Amino acid sequence: MSQQQAEPVDLVIFDCDGVLVDSEPISTRILLESLTEAGLELTPDEIYSRFLGKSLASITAILRRDHGLRVDAGMLDRMRARLFAAFREELRPMAGMAETLARLPVPFCVASSSLVERMRLALEVTGLLSAFEGRLFSASMVTRGKPAPDLFLYAAEQMGVAPDRCVVVEDSEAGVTAGQSAGMRVFGFVGGTHARLARHRATLAARHPTLMFEDMADLPARLAEHGATRVV
Repeated sequence: MSQQQAEPVDLVIFDCDGVLVDSEPISTRILLESLTEAGLELTPDEIYSRFLGKSLASITAILRRDHGLRVDAGMLDRMRARLFAAFREELRPMAGMAETLARLPVPFCVASSSLVERMRLALEVTGLLSAFEGRLFSASMVTRGKPAPDLFLYAAEQMGVAPDRCVVVEDSEAGVTAGQSAGMRVFGFVGGTHARLARHRATLAARHPTLMFEDMADLPARLAEHGATRVV
């Protein structure tokens, strides 16, 4: 066992979309609709494989580079309005999430590629916002989004915890890569609706996270196995 793995856990850093809330199918649908209206036909598989876990800035850069599609402010506003409306109607927390948070033995926060406004809405409509108030960190707060480590390192610094004492809970290849690059242990979560595909699980496993799990109720026990024993 490496020295990094032997360190106790003092902080859990959650991704938001696909981890705390089951939002990825909704987000993918809205993005597909918006791209189709703009004249670009992509499949759901392409969306998941190329954009999952990445910031909107990264996504728009890829669309411009690879497809010549310039996503202007008007398109972004329309897409955001549709997404927020869909979140209010459809979004649900990940199964067992509130109960799991109440059982965690160490502090936790959220570090997401989403803008703070979107993150707050997602957590508010799913009843999770109060658990994270004052501990929401967005890719908009750092220079580089995932898969760069900047966001996770920023969250750890703000929470006053060394990277090697953090566990990241992520559902995307970009997020797993970011956590590993930050020198943190990464638990790959495959309990979201989008993670039922064998290809998604294989892609995540290929990044060799510390472990993979699909039931949020198992998280406290998994953390205990890695030294998370301090009471909040």
